[in-house]
Amino acid sequence: MGVYGNQFIGQLPKEIHSLAKLEFFNVAKNNLTGRIPPSIWNLSSLTVLSFAKNYLEGNIPEEIGLLKNLTKISVSQNKLSGTLPLSLYNLSSLTDLYTADNEFHGSLPTNVFTTLPNLRRFWFGGNQFSGPIPTSISNASRIQSFDIVSNNFEGQIPNLGRLQDLSVLALDVVDVEENNFGGPLPKIIGSLSTHLSQLAMADNQISGKIPTELGNLVNLIYLSIENNYLTEVIPESFAKFQNMQELYLGKNKLSGTIPAAFLGNLSHLSEFDLSNNLLIGEIPSTIENCKKLQIVDFSMNNLSGAIPTQLLGISYLSILLNLSHNSFSGNLPPEVGMLKNIGTLDISENHLSGGIPENIGDCSSLEYLYLEGNSLDGIIPSSIASLKGLLQLDLSRYNLFGSIPQELQNNSVLEWFSASFNKLEGEVPMHGVFQNANRVSLTGNDRLCGGVAKLNLQRCPPKSLKKRKHHVGRKLIIIIIIFSIAFILLLSLVLTIIIYQIMRKRQRKASTDSTIEQFPKVSYQELHHATNGFSVQNLIGTGGIGFVYKGRLNSEERVVAVKVLNLQKKGAHKSFLAECNAFRNIRHRNLVKIITCCSSVDHKGDDFKAIVYEYMTNGSLEEWLHQNAEHQRTLKFEKRLEIVNGIASALHYLHNECEKPIVHCDLKPSNVLLDDDMVAHVSDFGLARLVSTIDGKSNIQTSSMGIKGTIGYTPPEYGMDSQLSTEGDMYSFGTLLMEMFTGRRPTDAMFKDGHNLHNYVKIAFPNNILEIVDATLFSEENDHLAVTTDVASDLRPNVERCLSSLFKIGLSCSVESPRERTNIKAVIAELNIISKALAD
Repeated sequence: MGVYGNQFIGQLPKEIHSLAKLEFFNVAKNNLTGRIPPSIWNLSSLTVLSFAKNYLEGNIPEEIGLLKNLTKISVSQNKLSGTLPLSLYNLSSLTDLYTADNEFHGSLPTNVFTTLPNLRRFWFGGNQFSGPIPTSISNASRIQSFDIVSNNFEGQIPNLGRLQDLSVLALDVVDVEENNFGGPLPKIIGSLSTHLSQLAMADNQISGKIPTELGNLVNLIYLSIENNYLTEVIPESFAKFQNMQELYLGKNKLSGTIPAAFLGNLSHLSEFDLSNNLLIGEIPSTIENCKKLQIVDFSMNNLSGAIPTQLLGISYLSILLNLSHNSFSGNLPPEVGMLKNIGTLDISENHLSGGIPENIGDCSSLEYLYLEGNSLDGIIPSSIASLKGLLQLDLSRYNLFGSIPQELQNNSVLEWFSASFNKLEGEVPMHGVFQNANRVSLTGNDRLCGGVAKLNLQRCPPKSLKKRKHHVGRKLIIIIIIFSIAFILLLSLVLTIIIYQIMRKRQRKASTDSTIEQFPKVSYQELHHATNGFSVQNLIGTGGIGFVYKGRLNSEERVVAVKVLNLQKKGAHKSFLAECNAFRNIRHRNLVKIITCCSSVDHKGDDFKAIVYEYMTNGSLEEWLHQNAEHQRTLKFEKRLEIVNGIASALHYLHNECEKPIVHCDLKPSNVLLDDDMVAHVSDFGLARLVSTIDGKSNIQTSSMGIKGTIGYTPPEYGMDSQLSTEGDMYSFGTLLMEMFTGRRPTDAMFKDGHNLHNYVKIAFPNNILEIVDATLFSEENDHLAVTTDVASDLRPNVERCLSSLFKIGLSCSVESPRERTNIKAVIAELNIISKALAD
């Protein structure tokens, strides 16, 4: 009886027991619910039984042991739970056993591979099994496919090389990814059958060097050992992988150079990941033999030398070429134009010089082009405008001069353009992506003009003015002479006035004036009037060193937020300077904008200092997470993800795109404000510090004010010394992210006796994260992400994967060691992947 692949609903009929002679029963890939009827275990003639890909619940009872003739059973992709009965492991005729993607737990019997001598396919992935892999695996001489991915197995990688009869072994797949296996890879792993085609051991805790013997598995087409703790060099024996198609060695601690002979033999390789290691030296020219490469990721290493033209000449490169965060030097070769099919090209954060080749316009399939953080100069080639599919373009932190090609505004799909901190000049386009100031970053180009109003650039001079320039020279000389004479006559008077003013002003205002001079000034009287005399009715927030009032400035004709500093509090004056200094040269869509400021005296003659910000109608993230139950219920998963993206974007700007990096020092929910569209804006830079670089080392501008921050969000190292760092901000970000998706503050009463939010998430990660997720994230009302109110079982699979990835980011950012924390660039990349996966 085979009814698989239909749309049957309801429960399995209890009358199934009347089919006494049934041998083959397959109801896979339907929409069946409920429990498996107990009467089915009386069908002793069954040889094949499949319930896969339904919504069945309950457990598998001991009675399954009555099916002595069973050869194949699959219950994968249901909602079954509990432990598997011992009687299942005594069905000696079983050849195929599939239990993947359920909620089974418990450990495997030590003799499981002895009592199942005919087993060929063993798929237990995506459950909650734990304990070690039984040593009886050595007896599983007929195993062809072995998959235990995404469980909680621990101990060392199972000693698969000790299988007794290698001559008859036909092992195709070994998958032990996403477990807790530790220790080194045993050398005997190289004694596995040469029939092995796929070996997956990523996302474990495997350490030590990669054994040379691994190269003996000459028929591997897929090898994944990324995200472990592997060290030392890539073995030369990997040159034997002549059939390899996908090779993932990223996120380890591999060192040394890339072996040339190794690359030269990988002629079938299509995907190659060496990112996030400690590799040095040049990319060998033998990479030209890897003619089928579609994805190359060598980012986050210490690779140097020129970008080899042999790499750029691989015509199959169509998805990704990522060489970012290395030390490549020399020019960007004109051969880059040969990458006609490439989708993403990232060569950012290197030491490239020279100009951007004009023939980059030949990369007609480009969607993402990242060249920021190099020493490139020259002009922006007009050919870039011919890339009609370009979605994102980052040319920031160069020495580019000239104008922005006006043709770029004709690209209807371009969604992000950054050319900040260059020497660009001339008129900024008005259309396309340039219509939205939030999608354009041009900070640090003082000679740009025009553009939309929200870019706040200077007005461009009238074009006719250029034609008249040669006429004004003579008049200008005459004017200069007249004013020179007047200047001499008035000089003594001016000096007298200056001396008089200096004598009158006894207060120290030099630092304040130099810090706030770029902001428009506002008087105490204006602010007093705008806030109705700083009335309690207008008070919308209080902090450690001041009060925030809602008001309406006549000069602005809009509602504003006025932060009045309590100068009696220690550090308030320096907080005012720090915040003004931080905002002096920064502008970003996810940062609260300073409108104006006030450094004056009040009606009593006392010092008065205030900062005026744009008003955020939806208040703070703190209110939405903890203070308003109705708000909390409406702040759903997708919106929280958008807010996280906004915060991360602001941090990326502060850490990497400012002329001098800025450390916020006090990132927390109450310092994240939400506008009309619920877009996140990071605020309160009262503790912010500028970072300068001396001899290649970060140097934080500190002060006697000390480091305060906020308990629960401040990284542990700040309690030991005053060395501020961007890593400290990442700790706060990770904590904030975990708080947003668990609904628990880091200062929650449950966190005591050494327990904290990081450990709370770590214990549940990755298999039990739905037990700690904020229950309001997926309530049934107005939410398409949840099918029912049963969050643990009815979420879309990609939503649960996104949650897991988000918690992984939170954990990696909030580890105790600052050096091991994920930086904001890597976080941005991960968040982009998560957002795309959710959209899919």
